[in-house]
Amino acid sequence: MRHRLFIPAATALLLGLAACTQDELAEGMLPEGEYPVVIRATGLSVEATPQAAPSTRATVDGDWQGVQTVALSVGGTVKEYDVTASDADDYRSATLSSDTDPFWWTSREDITVSAWWPIDKADITRMPAVKVAEDQSKLADFQNSDFISAENQTVKFDDPKLTFTHRTARVAIELKPGTGFTSVDGATVSLVSLSTDNGNPTAIQTYHASGNSYEALTAPQTVAKGEPFIRVELGGGNFYFRPQNDVVLEAGNRYTYTVKVNATGLTLEGCTIGGWEPGQGESGAAEDLGYIYDNTTKTYTVYNADGLLAWNEAAQSDLSINCTLTADIDLTDETWTPIGSGFGPDNGYQGTFDGQGHSITGLTITTNTTDGEHAALFDGIGSDGTVKNLQVEVNYTVQQNGAAGGIAYANYGTITACSVKGDITANSGAVGGIAVSNLDTGIITACWYNGQLKERNIGGIVSNNNNTVTACYWGGNAGQGVNNNMGGTVDATKVEGTTTWQEAVEGMNPALTGNDYQWVLGTDDLPVLQKKQ
Repeated sequence: MRHRLFIPAATALLLGLAACTQDELAEGMLPEGEYPVVIRATGLSVEATPQAAPSTRATVDGDWQGVQTVALSVGGTVKEYDVTASDADDYRSATLSSDTDPFWWTSREDITVSAWWPIDKADITRMPAVKVAEDQSKLADFQNSDFISAENQTVKFDDPKLTFTHRTARVAIELKPGTGFTSVDGATVSLVSLSTDNGNPTAIQTYHASGNSYEALTAPQTVAKGEPFIRVELGGGNFYFRPQNDVVLEAGNRYTYTVKVNATGLTLEGCTIGGWEPGQGESGAAEDLGYIYDNTTKTYTVYNADGLLAWNEAAQSDLSINCTLTADIDLTDETWTPIGSGFGPDNGYQGTFDGQGHSITGLTITTNTTDGEHAALFDGIGSDGTVKNLQVEVNYTVQQNGAAGGIAYANYGTITACSVKGDITANSGAVGGIAVSNLDTGIITACWYNGQLKERNIGGIVSNNNNTVTACYWGGNAGQGVNNNMGGTVDATKVEGTTTWQEAVEGMNPALTGNDYQWVLGTDDLPVLQKKQ
């Protein structure tokens, strides 16, 4: 049953109109200027906002007190009508009238009427576009974001009615503590990924209605499936709900989402109906975006594959965005686009990527183009770029032109305490376990590689070097740590024969005196990173 704003018009003839004859009434004609259009507005029956007192004066809560005037349109002419709310029914009804310039009934024939609120005082003839507040955390800003209208409706002389509806959609969120939380007190809840049509905000901070309940009004729109829709900021983390189906926010509908906040994300327990019109919803698991972004430090703190891919996308546009891992990342079946460009020190990644001892596994890159496409985590690390404390498992294959390097194609920056395991193949280009080329200002310190390198110009650490490689080790089939040293400094040792990975650990750690992580021998007899105690 649609909840509507009913506006029945007063049908009583004004007393004292003695000039009106029975013949005139019988013919359906009314004396000019004697029967003003006076409309009684009722039916603002909606569910009240929690914590909102009965006299909130808000249409969103079914109260006419907050409306002083409406625009009324008849026959292409628009006039401003006064609103008088009635206290007889807690202001759920009102009379719309004009003492100065009313419309007049000229006959008993039906008329077509439109009406709306709020009105644009600069031009009352145009219904304003729905534009809601970006910050609705205060009750007044939430309530003032409502828009109502009755459009192109037939009004009868003897039983005139207008049906008003909300032009906004209403979203309510009920939070529950889940795994890792005993309370959701102090949460900030926002709607995100919203349309900016007509100047609307892309994100809306909701009104904390009561307890764990939050509400916001939006312009009608569709939020695409898979996009973040509800953001919960709690305990220093950002948690997101991404719908599995398009969310169609229709005018006059109310959507109530019950969301459980878990330490690893959100669980959507379902969508229930309350007040207004029934809105669509969905049930099922929801996940967060996998990262927290600090705008001040320009840092993505990443804890799953989605988060790392989100950072990748952001870094394609801004090479200075930092990334810090707080968990191991599995990129199996994911598509990776190498960051930056290896053509010059200014074109590579210029931020800091700190793996914090975590690993990236399942990184598979296969290219088959003639334009020299490379396989690497970073195509280029710029002169201001740093990659450190990271362990990567790869499987690279460059079938035609192009080179392949475990961490980077070209390094002009700093690579510290990184390892690469896996097979790397380039059929016609150079291959390096850590990087293809270490150039100009490039420094590689305390890194190791273990695996098979193919086909030519292979180097266990780098293929080409003209700067500094310090305390690095490699295992596998490569015969030398640097294939082509062009005047640089090389300290690279192959693990074979009497040289063990334990000796590699002992050889790398002295070069990491200022680093937060150091190498220890892992259970598979290969070095792993451990935070310094």
